[in-house]
Amino acid sequence: MKNKKIFTNILVAILLITGAACEDFLKEMPISDITTDSYVTTETGYEDLVKACYPLLRDMIRSWDVTLNGTDIFTNGNFNNPITQDGNAFQMYDMRLNSNMAQLISFWDILYRNIGRANTAIRRANNVTYTNPALKAARVGEVKFLRALSYFYLVQTWGDVPMPLTETITSETGSVRVPQAQIYAQILKDLTEAEADLPVTATNYGRVTKGAAQFLLAKVYLTRGWNFQNALGGSPADFNAALSWADKVIAAYPLVSQYRNLFPQHNKNPLTQFTGAQNAKNSEVIFAIQFSNQVILNGHETGGEPGNHYHSIFGGDVGTIPGNLGRTNDYNRQQERTLTAPATYRLFDPQKDSRYQHNFVKALYALQAANNVSYSFTDPTLRVSFARGDTVILFRPWNDPAPLAEKGIDVGGTKKYSVINVDEYGAPPTSRFNGRTPLMWKFWQPGILYGDGWGTFDFALFRSAEAYLLAAEAIVKGATGGALGGADVYYNRVLDRAVGAGVDPMCARFPENVQSLEAVSYRATPANINIDLILDESARELMGEFNRWFDLKRTGKLIERTKRMNPWTSKPQAGLAEHHMVRPIPQHEIDRSQPAISQNPNY
Repeated sequence: MKNKKIFTNILVAILLITGAACEDFLKEMPISDITTDSYVTTETGYEDLVKACYPLLRDMIRSWDVTLNGTDIFTNGNFNNPITQDGNAFQMYDMRLNSNMAQLISFWDILYRNIGRANTAIRRANNVTYTNPALKAARVGEVKFLRALSYFYLVQTWGDVPMPLTETITSETGSVRVPQAQIYAQILKDLTEAEADLPVTATNYGRVTKGAAQFLLAKVYLTRGWNFQNALGGSPADFNAALSWADKVIAAYPLVSQYRNLFPQHNKNPLTQFTGAQNAKNSEVIFAIQFSNQVILNGHETGGEPGNHYHSIFGGDVGTIPGNLGRTNDYNRQQERTLTAPATYRLFDPQKDSRYQHNFVKALYALQAANNVSYSFTDPTLRVSFARGDTVILFRPWNDPAPLAEKGIDVGGTKKYSVINVDEYGAPPTSRFNGRTPLMWKFWQPGILYGDGWGTFDFALFRSAEAYLLAAEAIVKGATGGALGGADVYYNRVLDRAVGAGVDPMCARFPENVQSLEAVSYRATPANINIDLILDESARELMGEFNRWFDLKRTGKLIERTKRMNPWTSKPQAGLAEHHMVRPIPQHEIDRSQPAISQNPNY
């Protein structure tokens, strides 16, 4: 049964990765006489086994609740509503954040399932002969990288965790938590060996390359150098290693000229939507999770709608469009469980930073004419009409709030549409057209089916802009010898792409104080470059790209910044504390291990 199950997974991977035609997949094929032991002894069989190690990455990046929520830049809905006091567990860090949380269980299981596949591929490589030995070495390098990536997410999330390194042949209940320093040593061993054998350019786009291993080496060394709770085995030398690997990546993966070209092309007004070809491939992307434009090839092993979900998870309220037409393909589904915190908008210069222009929707429009529509919740006589294309909601930038005369008629202004300032985000709406926050449309892809999934654009997990910021962080922590110069130089290379060389962008000096208009430059100099400035720039450049919780934990800033900037976590009843720097071990893992492994403290 175990052999048949593994082989079924291989067949699924062939379908998902190679793009085999639907009609070919449905042809009857006699496979009952094939076992894993016989199939993966051939080059063809081993190729398919390696492919089977990739599909779970799609499921992994759906764990955004674990990696984005409960941070300084993402929160969830109704945070300013005085009646609502129960933000979700990831924001509140209360007793609901426990070992039975489905999101934590799922993330744990996905990572260990991928480790199991990688272990199988590494062990069985010894029994396979390739006509090209270098290709076989590259394939083993791919699965070593994927195993290292999974362990890196595990050890950052949970601390000491079990570390199986061999194929599971029979049912096992023994499970021992391995010290973090030992896990980091194994991750670096896998990555160093993989980097030596991986090619510069993959045989198929989407496979792991030498650059992907170099990028992850930079990040792992940087993380170990911070030496969380003196438990990672890190030292100052790790920061020099991180800088060295980051420099290799920067040299090999040049930044694209415009930030918006990294993501699906779109117009903010659905009535004039972008209809050209979408292209996820560019010089900056180092490693991307692959999606397909064929639904049957775009699925997730753990279920749910197929495709990339990132177009719909970042919230805003399109249900306010007249006739509820916002919840169609035009604006698609938007959920409020991963909302941009008000402080995050204030990290940008709305007029100068092209990332603000790409990422956020400043106005919502009527998709068709709507006549004599009830406007106010409290005044039934207040009614308005919209022509197709009229503004329904306008969100003003933080540094240019609307005075009363430029606000909606429901609050005594002159506009027939709602005008909302940043300090009003998350407040109870005064009219039916009053959305809570702007849409965060960084990953929006036009022309896809209505729903949470169905996106076809690849998800860039590693790109070189982040390598510049990793290098800057390493230099701030003491690394020397950067190829480009000081930390401020690396930082400003990323900033220049967004605002223009020499331009001085201004953000809110106190982003958490949504009433304050006091501004400060976010261009780096040798005098002002520090970890907080880098984290601010990381928020602007990389928001939503999966890793925010890990960045805050690595730098020791999770508690300070999240309590200051997340409107739920800053509430008195929220409980973010030191023990939340690691997550609770899933209860099902404790229950099925004999003897039971220990839980993390205070859970």
